[in-house]
Amino acid sequence: MPISSNNTSNESPNSEISIADQFPVNQQCFYLNHAAVAPWPRCTSDAVQKFAEENCQTGAQGYLTWLKKEQQLRTKLAKLVGSQHQECVALVKNTSEALSFVAYGLDWQAGDIIVISDDEFPSNRIVWESLAQKFGVIIQQVHINTENPEVEILEAINSSTLKPKLISVSAVQYASGIKLDLAKLGKACKEHNVLFCVDAIQAVGAMEFKCDEWHIDFAMADGHKWMLGPEGLGFFFVKQQHIKKLNLYQYGWHMIKGAGDFSIKDWQPADTAQRFECGSPNMLAGYALEASTDLLLTVGLNNVADAIEDNYAYLQLQLQALGAQILSPLKRHQRAGIITFKFEGIDSGWLYQQLMNNDVVCANRGGGVRFSPHFHTTKECMEGAINVLKSLLASRQ
Repeated sequence: MPISSNNTSNESPNSEISIADQFPVNQQCFYLNHAAVAPWPRCTSDAVQKFAEENCQTGAQGYLTWLKKEQQLRTKLAKLVGSQHQECVALVKNTSEALSFVAYGLDWQAGDIIVISDDEFPSNRIVWESLAQKFGVIIQQVHINTENPEVEILEAINSSTLKPKLISVSAVQYASGIKLDLAKLGKACKEHNVLFCVDAIQAVGAMEFKCDEWHIDFAMADGHKWMLGPEGLGFFFVKQQHIKKLNLYQYGWHMIKGAGDFSIKDWQPADTAQRFECGSPNMLAGYALEASTDLLLTVGLNNVADAIEDNYAYLQLQLQALGAQILSPLKRHQRAGIITFKFEGIDSGWLYQQLMNNDVVCANRGGGVRFSPHFHTTKECMEGAINVLKSLLASRQ
């Protein structure tokens, strides 16, 4: 399937990209696990190999070029998260590191309230629970349901007696796949002066994301899921007004004004989000993630989201025809790329293992089996997975 470029940048080598050529994984197995770790596209693999060979042949002779690539990555990440301010984007090791920057960068008093959901991935729970132990803050967990997932969060934001200082939620829940209305939550947070923190790892790269428009104060994600990049490199978005307000606990040569001038004695932290990058950048991963984000932007996030929705709808119909109970949202506006299901009388752990044994790459999450197709996932791939599932169900009869 060729897709014409939506990217006017001279950085993109082709005006037309063959998605089939970019994702040979679809010829090797039935890959439905982008909510865990995504396969790299061919352009990313090529970028890493080219970088490695350059390093092998000439070492760091081209280091200034490497730095340009790092800046291109920041620019593309800012576009990917819907911000006009690339100075608000820091490169971080992972989501947990960025969440820790927020949790331990803010000033807390005993009794401050933090609201999270009861369906969060541990990264967006443990860090806040650690504050309860250290500072006596109160962690309030609210329930998210498929009928009206934002209702209890909004009630907490609007509370006149137990007003939270911060809410921290996943844009898309990792197990159920429920997609929150971040625009609605962001508007409420702004109106009630509540800080809005979003774990965006299950959303960015799968849908349009709008940090500026949705009044998001902090957002973060590792690059190895829907952004189609490597593990160990992600982004940390900080609204401009908060950059200098977060306390710093990591220091090094890379986070100061004039980084690279090693003669500076009277140093100051950078005025940009680079102040959260204390040491040497991960150039290898940077080349990989830059290639992946370039592909996503070239295809267009609207096209990506539409293709994921089509794949979700196809899988939903096929699974329901087999008698599956869908544990994920059935309404289009409440779902992204995660569809979790189970069958009555069948252990989901067993089913997951059997699927994996038959080249259906998926996950065991939320009391069921989780499929998570991306925009490039072919109908043949999904049909293959469904046929394996049919055979496994038949073997149980």
